[in-house]
Amino acid sequence: MDKNTNALNWFEIPATDIARAKKFYETIFEITMDDMGEMMGMKMLGFPSEMGNGKASGGLVLGPMHKPSMDGCVIYLNANPSIQKVLDRIEAAGGKVVMPATQISPEIGFMAFFIDTEGNRMALHAQN
Repeated sequence: MDKNTNALNWFEIPATDIARAKKFYETIFEITMDDMGEMMGMKMLGFPSEMGNGKASGGLVLGPMHKPSMDGCVIYLNANPSIQKVLDRIEAAGGKVVMPATQISPEIGFMAFFIDTEGNRMALHAQN
């Protein structure tokens, strides 16, 4: 891998009810997700991003190969500028905080874990 590239290019968060998942993520991050239509039998909604700018992005996916899980990889979503503000919206939006904001180190910032409305174990990272 070229040292000037991202280790992560794209992520997909499995959903069983894509409308419910969309509402959850739009609520906790105060964003509007983009309808990416259907591709290869999968319904997809994208997180806001500027494609082709070298930054990683991803979306929600409803499809036969995507099953929500608490046992797989952990995706850390960007909660800057305040991890606590995002955490404060999770339970009201139908999720569950399973590890509160915890400082990794002063240089790296904070992390937290939550379960989304689809049953996925997810994580947050922020400097504050």
